[in-house]
Amino acid sequence: MECEVDALLALRAQVNKQLGEAGVKLSVNDFIVKAAALALRKVPAVNASWMGDFVRVYHNVDVNVAVQTPGGLMVPFVADADSKGLAAISAEVKGLAARAKAGKLQPAEFMGGTFTISNLGMYGVRQFAAIVNPPQAAILAVGASSPKVVKAADGGYKEVQSMLVTLSCDHRVVDGAVGAEWLQAFKGLVEAPLTMMV
Repeated sequence: MECEVDALLALRAQVNKQLGEAGVKLSVNDFIVKAAALALRKVPAVNASWMGDFVRVYHNVDVNVAVQTPGGLMVPFVADADSKGLAAISAEVKGLAARAKAGKLQPAEFMGGTFTISNLGMYGVRQFAAIVNPPQAAILAVGASSPKVVKAADGGYKEVQSMLVTLSCDHRVVDGAVGAEWLQAFKGLVEAPLTMMV
């Protein structure tokens, strides 16, 4: 799915300017975590796991964030990410990533989670497919945003920042149509980021 992120980038810059003195600095990934969590609320069938002989649909939305560490990949999670504000998500992700890189994560911080995000945008990767983290049913791969020329509403053309995301699904739990429904919900939140705050 292709998402235009101009509104998200503008909102992020505005919030960071206004809250910078308070030490708040939101990343694009913080918005992605929040949008993914809210999309899981809208399409709960994706917030599920394959348990061998049945599907478990979760009531909580705990979003794992892939973090590269000297010892390999770790996936700590933000518990109840759907009900947390962007500043809280940002602080939590920064703390989890720092502890992961220092080898100080507690098992309760990475053993669990209901959905995973792998973001390689900071490495310049435009698009990739991530492997589902069992027993979870889906993982979102997030690429770097880049400029793209699109047709404007007035009939002319304009340049936008476009981000490609790929949802990998375990089809025992999430089929293509449900995955597409989730991607539409995610795209709607990313392209209208103020809706994440109401």
